[in-house]
Amino acid sequence: MRKRNVQILFRLTDDEAEHLYSLVRKSGRSKEAFLREMVKGYRLCEKPDPEFYKMMRELSSIGNRINQLAVKANALDYVDTPMLREEAKRWHEFQIAIRKKYLLPVKAT
Repeated sequence: MRKRNVQILFRLTDDEAEHLYSLVRKSGRSKEAFLREMVKGYRLCEKPDPEFYKMMRELSSIGNRINQLAVKANALDYVDTPMLREEAKRWHEFQIAIRKKYLLPVKAT
């Protein structure tokens, strides 16, 4: 059975419709998903440009290398493992902060 069984139909002027479609394109979501989030009180952010995703992949790659170093350092008992783990933790927190700022919808006040 469908979760969403209420259908709402409303009319817009050409200008209103173009503005809505512009916002939907910028968000990178479907029109339905965009409107659902707006009804829930979220202010949606524009979809970042492709360069942002390239940077995020690189950040993720660096974080993975730090984690691999931590595992190897722990096995060889060669590097200050607690310090390296702390840096990896800070890195992951930074990555989450970037996602929250640029990708996740924000609750409108």
